[in-house]
Amino acid sequence: MKTRRIVELLASAEVDSDVVVKGWVRTKRGNKNVAFIALNDGSCVKNVQVVVDLQKFGDEQLRQITTGACLRVDGRLVASPGSGQGVEVQAEKIEIYGTADPETYPLQKKGHSLEFLREIAYLRPRTNTFGAVLRIRHAMAFAIHEYFHTHGFYYFHTPIITGSDCEGAGAMFSVTTMDLNNVPRNEEGKVDFTQDFFGKPCNLTVSGQLEGELGALSLGRIYTFGPTFRAENSNTVRHASEFWMIEPEAAFYELEDNMELAEDFLKYLIRYALEHCREDLEFMNKMWDPELLDRLNFVVANDFKRLDYTEGIEILKASGRKFEFPCEWGDDLQSEHERYLVEEHFKRPVILINYPKAIKAFYMKQNEDGRTVRAMDVLFPKIGEIIGGSERENDYGKLCARVRELGMNEKDIWWYLDTRKWGSAPHSGFGLGFDRLLMFVTGLGNIRDVQPFPRTPKNAEF
Repeated sequence: MKTRRIVELLASAEVDSDVVVKGWVRTKRGNKNVAFIALNDGSCVKNVQVVVDLQKFGDEQLRQITTGACLRVDGRLVASPGSGQGVEVQAEKIEIYGTADPETYPLQKKGHSLEFLREIAYLRPRTNTFGAVLRIRHAMAFAIHEYFHTHGFYYFHTPIITGSDCEGAGAMFSVTTMDLNNVPRNEEGKVDFTQDFFGKPCNLTVSGQLEGELGALSLGRIYTFGPTFRAENSNTVRHASEFWMIEPEAAFYELEDNMELAEDFLKYLIRYALEHCREDLEFMNKMWDPELLDRLNFVVANDFKRLDYTEGIEILKASGRKFEFPCEWGDDLQSEHERYLVEEHFKRPVILINYPKAIKAFYMKQNEDGRTVRAMDVLFPKIGEIIGGSERENDYGKLCARVRELGMNEKDIWWYLDTRKWGSAPHSGFGLGFDRLLMFVTGLGNIRDVQPFPRTPKNAEF
C-alpha cells in the first residue's frame, strides 16, 4: 500500500480507509490499555495521532517506541473523537525503522533554545520551528523562480569561482590547489600564481552582479540566484560567511523601473508566503514573533514611499530623536535610521534613492549634480535595508573615470568595461539577500536560524 504523507492525511476526508504512514515519534503517552503516539514526517507542522491498542502489540516492541524513533504504521484512518485533530490512525501493525535511546537523544519533549539547537544543526530540522523555517525557505525559493519566469527573466548562472571582486564588496575566500606547506614563489618572493590551477589568483564570489550585467546586455532580463561568500570576521545576527543572493539585472530599466520591480517582487514573495505557508507562519507568529503576520500584511498592504536621500537626512536631523549614530549628509545610514523612517515617520516601507557618490560603488550611474548616484535601498520594518541596487553607469568614459578615481585596476575588469564600448544600453539591477528575506518572513532574529547549516567565523560544522 502506498505511503500517505501526514499533511495529506490531516486534510483527508477519506475516513474509514486503510493507510500506511511513516515518520518520527514526537511524543508517546497513554495508560495501561492504550498508547497515543504523535508522529511527524516533516510535511507539515502538525502531527498525526496514532492510537495503539496495547493488547495487539508486545511489550518489547512498545518499549522501543520513544521520542525520536522512526516508525512505519499500517492502520485505519478514522475520525478522531478527541479535540485538536480531525482524524487519527488506529494502528494494526508497527515496524520500527530506527530506535532512539531516550537517555542520549538530544530532542526531548521539553523546549530547547535556538542557541542549543545550533549546536545540533544536523537534528534541528526535526523540531517544529526548523521544520517550519525550512518549508518556508523552500516555498520562497520556488516563488523566486516562478516570479521571474512569469515576468520574462532568464535564470543566469554566474561563476562561483571568480577572478574579480565585484568592486570590493567584501573580503574574499581564496581558491587554490597549491600545497600551502610549500607555496611556489617568483623571483620577487611573491606567490607564483602562474603555477596555480587557474594560473591567476581566484576567489569565491561575493556577488554575481558584474557577470549578470553581461547577461542582461545580451538577453535583456536575467536573474541570478545562488551562493555567495564573504570572508569578513562579522559575528552579528545579520552576517554569515556563506549566504544566497537574488540579483536581477534588466536592460532598458532606469531607476524608476528598478524600484517598481523591487516593490512588486517583494510583495509577490510575501503574498506567496501568506497564501502557501499559512500554517507554518501562524506557528512562527505564535511561538516566536507575535507581530509577524501583522508585519507581513503591513508590507503587502502599503505602497512603498520613494524618498530622496537628502530629504531623508533632513527628516532624521529634524526628528529630535537621539540616535546612537548621529547622521549628516554623506553618511551611510545605520539600521536605526532606516527603521525610524519606516516604522515611525512614514509608517510604510521606504525606497531611499540618490545616495552620495562617495559612499557607493563605482558602477552606479552618476546624477547630473556630480555629487549623487542613482542608487536605491529598500527599507523594511524591523530589519532596515533588505534590497540594495542602482541604475548602472552605461557611459564608457564616465565609468572609466570613476574606476581611475577610486584607484581600481582597469585591467582586472577590462571585460566589464568593454560592454560600455559596444552597444551600451541603460540597465539596472539590485541584490536581495535570500537569508535576510527569510529572517523577515519567519520573524527569527538571527541569520544562523534560517540557514540549514550556517557558516560563520570559526564555525564550519556539519
